[in-house]
Amino acid sequence: MPHSHATLFNSVQAGDLNLANRIVMAPLTRNRAPDATPTALMGEYYAQRASAGLIISEATAICQQGQGYADVPGLYAEEQVEAWKPVTRAVHAAGGKIVCQLWHVGRISHTSLQPGNAQPVAPSALRAEAKTVLIKDGVPNFVVTSEPRALQAYELPDIVHNYAAAARNAVHTADFDGVEIHAANGHLIDQFLKSGSNQRRDDFGGSIENRARFLLEVVRAVTDAVGAGRVGIRLSPVTPANDAFDPDPQPLFDYVVRELAALKLAYVHIIEGATGGPRELVDRPFDYTGLRRAYRAAGGKGAWMVNNGLDKAMAEQAVKEGADLVAFGRAFIANPDLVERLCSGSALNEGDRSTYYGGGAKGYTDYPVLGQN
Repeated sequence: MPHSHATLFNSVQAGDLNLANRIVMAPLTRNRAPDATPTALMGEYYAQRASAGLIISEATAICQQGQGYADVPGLYAEEQVEAWKPVTRAVHAAGGKIVCQLWHVGRISHTSLQPGNAQPVAPSALRAEAKTVLIKDGVPNFVVTSEPRALQAYELPDIVHNYAAAARNAVHTADFDGVEIHAANGHLIDQFLKSGSNQRRDDFGGSIENRARFLLEVVRAVTDAVGAGRVGIRLSPVTPANDAFDPDPQPLFDYVVRELAALKLAYVHIIEGATGGPRELVDRPFDYTGLRRAYRAAGGKGAWMVNNGLDKAMAEQAVKEGADLVAFGRAFIANPDLVERLCSGSALNEGDRSTYYGGGAKGYTDYPVLGQN
């Protein structure tokens, strides 16, 4: 339904989460967690941005096999879980809400990041035309992903269990307000969904229903672990990120959201177009309004979140047309007070791209807020 009187700055309910406004800080990988362990600097960074209605943390690995990039955090070892506690405490002290994005990269990894330098895993033994980030002597380097091996069906329940365990670690121990399942951008769940990366001939490949099976098993396990009202999911129907491709995405994702409707999630987070790139792809037309309609028609009541390259005017229009939440990514890197800037119509700081991945406080916690010279 269109929201005739809604604005970006209204409070809104997303499952069990009561959010102060409709502006969401999108998950942003920043490669500042050495040994996959959060730091005090991360707590400062997120607390600075706590005026967002909701913060979605940077993607966080559910197990070491799920690690794909250097210095990204995990949520599977006790010291990692303990190190997240001051981060969530800082956000809550600043009045914010934060969920943890749960991540398994699948084939978007490198042997040097895997347990025992093993091959990364994937639905099928197909190497991605993609790169990952390794850090040497403090300098990020983009390297080609390693050749993956195909997962055996008997291995999948363990991965599903790891998602549920990470969700419990997040909500029950590290005090996140919820979790977001990362099922987008060519990572493991998306690799199962899309036929370009899934050539299996078992119950997890072939038909749309089979390719969506792994996603739905993960969602059910996570909602059983922490309650559906604290769980969101991120989907990217057409992004070419990390060599993700499906020749017919509309029926695939219409099916996925209809199945998700019954699971009573807090929200559904949709990347419209190419992640970090164009919103319209000539070779991949997609009806996002139809996708939302399919979800609602199937009884889905979760908040509908839109994302990708939106400015204030586009975000306001999206809310008028029926979006419940609008996610901003790179704008939050350079503008810790983005909500205030959008509200007052103030100019935005420009981000320093050279500090996006890896490093310390520079380009991370040192951007000025309104009123600072």
